Amino acid sequence: MMPGLSAAPAVGASQSKPGAWLLGLVKNLWYTFALYLPVVLIVALALGTWWLARNTPGVNLPTLEMPVTHEPDYFMRDFSVKSFDGKGQLTSEVAGIEGRHFPDTGVLEIDKARVRTFKNSQLTTATANRAYSNADNSEVQLVGNAVVVREAGKDAAGRVQPRLEFTGDFLHIFLNTEQVKSHKPVVITRGSDKFTADTLRYDNLDRVVEMQGRVKGTLYPQAKP
Repeated sequence: MMPGLSAAPAVGASQSKPGAWLLGLVKNLWYTFALYLPVVLIVALALGTWWLARNTPGVNLPTLEMPVTHEPDYFMRDFSVKSFDGKGQLTSEVAGIEGRHFPDTGVLEIDKARVRTFKNSQLTTATANRAYSNADNSEVQLVGNAVVVREAGKDAAGRVQPRLEFTGDFLHIFLNTEQVKSHKPVVITRGSDKFTADTLRYDNLDRVVEMQGRVKGTLYPQAKP
């Protein structure tokens, strides 16, 4: 070897080692990425779906409301509907051989109706060929052979009340206010006394009977106690 000259590095093993190491690192990274790529895609898809569901405004679809018609929505046969007060005492009962409920008016139409009400331990009964009761049973209209009877007894003040009966083709009973009304001819029987009139308005709480039209009455003397 001549002085001043250094030996040239050998080409081969010493220069190819760094390139082989880098190539192996790239291969390992690619294999790792390819292995976890499906998991990464699933997670990204789930996050995207959650973001869309959270930020997409709701769609208000129009609601279709079916028109309410005057057709019965249910029937009852040989039934009775009872009402109770806050103490669990029976206050009224409406019964019949068949009932039809109309959703548009809330009216219960009853064939061969029978009505019982209890007020201050006094029993009042009503019957008719057909009756129409409102939703809370506070009003009942009797049609055809209508009869309302308040049995004899004592009122809240302890006064004796004779038997009272109303008969006619139409009677309108107000159970809560204890009233009976009719725009058609009626017959009123109180004890042994009897009255007829073209119209009637009776208020049991105020003890007032208002009769109009052709009013006739028959009064009998009361026997002394």
